[in-house]
Amino acid sequence: MKNGTYDKILAPLDGSDISNSVALKAAAVANRDHAHLDLLYVIDTNSLSGVAGMSVTGDVVYHLVQDSQDKLEAYQNLIIEKFPDLDVSLHMRFGSPKKVIATEFPADHNNDLTIIGKSGLSKIERLIVGSVASFVVQNAKTDVMIVQG
Repeated sequence: MKNGTYDKILAPLDGSDISNSVALKAAAVANRDHAHLDLLYVIDTNSLSGVAGMSVTGDVVYHLVQDSQDKLEAYQNLIIEKFPDLDVSLHMRFGSPKKVIATEFPADHNNDLTIIGKSGLSKIERLIVGSVASFVVQNAKTDVMIVQG
């Protein structure tokens, strides 16, 4: 960040209801600050462990990647429609969404702001697995903006 503006903004998206709001809010901030915008979709490797110990086939992984790419491109189109000159990159990573979003991706891409949606989990799910947004707020080296909806 220089002179009160951000240079590289990270917007992790997961296909949840709040993702459109996150994408548009991040785009508006990037447009205001003349910043680069990284849209990130993290494929959770914990969810790839299979059901009842079954292994995940290459075909399943291919479809997960294709679905993630389709979602990212849809968010990019939504953004470009409103902000046609915005510098936007699409990224996909495998791993723990908490770690990838909070530390790994921003370190690799020098992001100085992360804009993330409020957790879509229920109170019980947050108690059991914890919210990605809460983890990011506690562990990120970047500034963090939470989009409420």
